[in-house]
Amino acid sequence: MRILYVEDNPELRETIGMLMEGEGRTITSCATAEEALELERDGSFDLLVTDVSLPGLSGTDLARQVLAADPRRWVVLCSGYDLGSHPSAWGPNVRTLMKPFELEDLETLLLQVQASLDTSPAGR
Repeated sequence: MRILYVEDNPELRETIGMLMEGEGRTITSCATAEEALELERDGSFDLLVTDVSLPGLSGTDLARQVLAADPRRWVVLCSGYDLGSHPSAWGPNVRTLMKPFELEDLETLLLQVQASLDTSPAGR
C-alpha cells in the first residue's frame, strides 16, 4: 500500500511517518498540500493521510482535489477539531482522525484500508 502523508510539523511528519511503516507499506511524506499535488502527478497513492491545517492550500482542499480525480480514493483527515460528519459526504472512503490520536487508532484505519484494497476488484 502506497501512503502519501502530509504534515507541516517536521517532528510529527517524521515520527508518524515512521510509525505508519509496516510490511507492504511505502510511506511518502511532505510538508504542504502543494507538494502533495506534485507527488500525486508522479504516481498513484492508495491512501492520502493529511493534516487539515496546512500552510497555503489546506488539507481539506487537498482532499477535495484528490477526490475530484478519484471519488473512491482513500483519504484520512487529521484534525485537532471535530469535523463532524461533513467529510464523510465527500466519498465512501473518507475518514477523520482526531488529534492527538492514539497510534492504535491510526493502525486500525491503515489495516481497514489495506483490507479494502486487498478485496477490491480493481486492486486499486
